[in-house]
Amino acid sequence: MSNASDSWWRSAVIYQVYIRSFADGDGDGTGDIAGLRSRLPYLADLGVDALWINPWYPSPMADGGYDVSDYRGIHPAFGTLDEARQMIAEAHTLGLRVILDIVPNHTSDQHVWFQQALASGPGSPQRDRYVFREGRGEDGCLPPNDWHACFGGPAWTRTADGQWYLHLFAPEQPDLNWADPEVRTEFESVLRFWFDLGVDGFRIDVAHGMDKDPALPDLGLPHFSVMTAEGQQDHPHWDRDGVHDIFRSWRAIADSYSVPRIFVAEAHVRPGRLADYLRPDELHTAFNFDFLRCPLEAGRLREVIDRSITDLAPVGAPATWVLSNHDETRHVTRYGRTHTGVTTPLNDRQQPCDLALGTRRARAAALLMLSLPGGAYIYQGEELGLYEVEDLPEEALQDPVWERSGHTRRGRDGCRVPLPWNGDTPPFGFGPPGTTPWLPQPDDWKSYTAEANETDPTSMLKLYRNALRLRRLTPDLRGEELHWLDSPEDTLLLQRGSDLLCAVNLSDRPIPLPDACTPLLSSGPLGKDRLLPPDTAVWLRRD
Repeated sequence: MSNASDSWWRSAVIYQVYIRSFADGDGDGTGDIAGLRSRLPYLADLGVDALWINPWYPSPMADGGYDVSDYRGIHPAFGTLDEARQMIAEAHTLGLRVILDIVPNHTSDQHVWFQQALASGPGSPQRDRYVFREGRGEDGCLPPNDWHACFGGPAWTRTADGQWYLHLFAPEQPDLNWADPEVRTEFESVLRFWFDLGVDGFRIDVAHGMDKDPALPDLGLPHFSVMTAEGQQDHPHWDRDGVHDIFRSWRAIADSYSVPRIFVAEAHVRPGRLADYLRPDELHTAFNFDFLRCPLEAGRLREVIDRSITDLAPVGAPATWVLSNHDETRHVTRYGRTHTGVTTPLNDRQQPCDLALGTRRARAAALLMLSLPGGAYIYQGEELGLYEVEDLPEEALQDPVWERSGHTRRGRDGCRVPLPWNGDTPPFGFGPPGTTPWLPQPDDWKSYTAEANETDPTSMLKLYRNALRLRRLTPDLRGEELHWLDSPEDTLLLQRGSDLLCAVNLSDRPIPLPDACTPLLSSGPLGKDRLLPPDTAVWLRRD
């Protein structure tokens, strides 16, 4: 029988750990479980409810760990399975739940299954686990269709025996065939393996991509593939109805535990379709990419917030909110530009950035996000005020997007630079002295370390800690109702519960605060005469 604590996920604040870049315990330049364990008290003190760990499985790292070669192990650079067990237990002792990534759309080309498929040849059961097809044209020398990979280039690679295999991402990431019962059985076993070790849930990578049209029809797209099915009602490989049967079977497994486990979907879908993934017998929550990519404009934000809540209301699912992640430009940098939304992903470097302005806006956006009903995600380092590192040397870039795009898209490395913890010079406590991080850190991150944030009473870290403490202690912020109140143009004023207000000024002029209210927390200094400055947010309690 479930109880109220089983619904923790409805309002949870979850901290995203990109483990390669979080903390390095052994000094090899790569973050690991030992480093994560050493920083668990920091996360507990921050006030989050759970951590989500990007893939830590054995992998050739062709795509930062999203090319998995063994779903039941730990990459040697990150540690051991025994260390993982200890970390999970220690996190639980500190009141932190643990969510892992699972990558079910594709494996690594080094996975034993794919190696067996290559060795077994056309028509074998081993090949049926993946999407192999004969080519078109003379001697099958052309790909089976015109699909393009998300990282650039064709979505097909030819094998030595002449067949082609599908990879919607990099060639090192062959797509699984989810019409094969063996694939379904294997992943159900993987879920149970980690649930039995105490993992509290999974974030599902590319949850909208697992089902493919067996006819493999052409798309007619002349450029690299995008992650959504927008503009095409019957897309042959994105957001197809067949994924829902998979997720119903996964939900039954999660619910079979005495303490039910949870799922979070990474699902890029057509408008109005996200609720289908969050029906009561499917997944629990999903990332809100509309909010992450929305420009910092009052009208647009209100529209996205309302739509996010109302679209999910029919299935009883809460919305979630996120400002940055490991795939997008950090929002401090985005908000410091003329256009504050996501336009061409990871390709905005030509636009000048005012970091001081971006930081003010990021502080205001944090209070807005944490005032909204539902769950929220914090990407590691945003609580330190970190910006996108856009001047990494080309020779340091490791994201496959860089190579696959012909060096026209720099990729995601700029948001994945290892965290600065303390000290005045690299590696800033990321690892022991003398460590060379896998991506270089900017010298001026000495002002952004957790240590520097700790000593500044107005720092981003103190703002996040105070906001998370108030969120946890304030009943009005734990409910699921939101009411908009009238406010001047280019501003937002919302009410949570009976007494809590959040005012956000995105205009170019100060605005008066509501009457008969006491400020609880503001993203920046409030003006004289109860004025809220531009690019500032404040939480207030009615007197």
